[in-house]
Amino acid sequence: MSQKVRVRFAPSPTGPLHIGGVRTALYNYLFAKKHGGEFILRIEDTDQKRYVDGAEDYIVNALNWCGIPFDEGPGKDGGHGPYRQSERKHLYKQYADKLISNGNAYYAFDTAENLDFHRKDHEARGKTFIYNWHNRLKLSNSLSLTKEEVQTKLDAGEDYVIRFKSPQDEKVILQDIIRGEIHIDSNVLDDKVLFKSDGMPTYHLANIVDDHLMKISHVIRGEEWLPSLALHHLLYDAFGWTAPQFAHLPLIMKPVGKGKLSKRDGEKLGFPVFPMSWQESKGYREEGYFSDAVVNFLALLGWNPGTEQELFSLSELVETFSLERVNKSGARFDPDKTKWYNQQYLQSRSNAELAESYAEILDEKLSSEQKSLDCARPGTLTKIVSLIKERAVFVSDFWQLSNYFFVAPSSYNEKASRKQWKEDSADIMSQLASVLEAIDDFSSENIETIVKAWITEKELSFGKVMPPLRLVVVGEMKGPHIFDILEMIGKEESIERIHKAHGILG
Repeated sequence: MSQKVRVRFAPSPTGPLHIGGVRTALYNYLFAKKHGGEFILRIEDTDQKRYVDGAEDYIVNALNWCGIPFDEGPGKDGGHGPYRQSERKHLYKQYADKLISNGNAYYAFDTAENLDFHRKDHEARGKTFIYNWHNRLKLSNSLSLTKEEVQTKLDAGEDYVIRFKSPQDEKVILQDIIRGEIHIDSNVLDDKVLFKSDGMPTYHLANIVDDHLMKISHVIRGEEWLPSLALHHLLYDAFGWTAPQFAHLPLIMKPVGKGKLSKRDGEKLGFPVFPMSWQESKGYREEGYFSDAVVNFLALLGWNPGTEQELFSLSELVETFSLERVNKSGARFDPDKTKWYNQQYLQSRSNAELAESYAEILDEKLSSEQKSLDCARPGTLTKIVSLIKERAVFVSDFWQLSNYFFVAPSSYNEKASRKQWKEDSADIMSQLASVLEAIDDFSSENIETIVKAWITEKELSFGKVMPPLRLVVVGEMKGPHIFDILEMIGKEESIERIHKAHGILG
């Protein structure tokens, strides 16, 4: 690729960043890094009425949390700033004027009332009003008025917009990296407003000018911008500029039904649609997802690596990613699959790292007295994590899977009690408590050897001993190897739980 690769992610700060936007940013980042290029963040805030305070910071923080920080953008000047469109508005009028001077744009003085009248008139006749070649000479603009009339209106300070003059009877041929060759009949295009009466450019003009000035080589964006592709190509031609290459990404679809994924789908089905929490909406970070798991599942929502591989590190994604393998059709979002990804990443984390995260949860769950237990200490906590993590999807699952290590059961599963606690169970457990009391080396392996020898010596069945033992120690029939649990909670606590159960279960 001879041209320096420069791509941009250009969100509007109108609210939180949807995961569809995160995926767009991710694909831009992967493409830039694969080709040794730059990933630029540009804040498109020309629509000040929809600006939401805090949204820009949210976008930056979300990209950083995902591990895909921008190379250039607000606060990181790479020589092509400013990177907020509101700080660039002084640039756009000269480019709108240039299009007027070369005949590719014109002043339009039509009032909102006049345009509304034409729309309703067309609707009454079963037609759609489009402001373009077939009616622009009948409307109030610099193509239908004399130079003197136009100048008079400008001198009088009348409101105007600057519209692009779409060509007539042309076949516009467009290239898209993902979708191939696209043919558009120019007669169906309307004369889009490029510059508004309030002195601000519309998205179309600002977008093209900024991409050109920032030397953007590839525009990778959502397919919702496909209808604008013809206009954007025509604008590049009108300026005499070389257009970047375009790639329009498929939508992320609802888990069920038709249409693209929305915040409402997440609320209805109970999964996040934002990378981080925003107001009352929880994000993937707060729900306990690992950022690299989020990046991994987003990468495969619309991109096919061409192999059966599903788990990719960020560096592997950079190496493998290509726009040519991005699908044209929408990718259906699967909440269960996102959990599967998180589970895989949890299993790959070291026990020590997970224990650190779990320790934060225990700080909230345990009293100061309980925190002094051996189980809550770093080395022991790491071992507990090793025993339970294969059954967890999130670190937050650890408490439900291991609370019995830290807190003795206060009740016992009713169904398990009826099934496992027999008439002689209390006597057997009392004898077992004495056996445990006599053990000096209270390691899992040694406890198991001694207890099994005792069971054999007493000619008891394992079913008479092991299930009731698990019930009194855990409170229900769950958990890892019972002798590992006994080692973790220690001799004194093990015996105390047996005696406590005796009093409750009889």
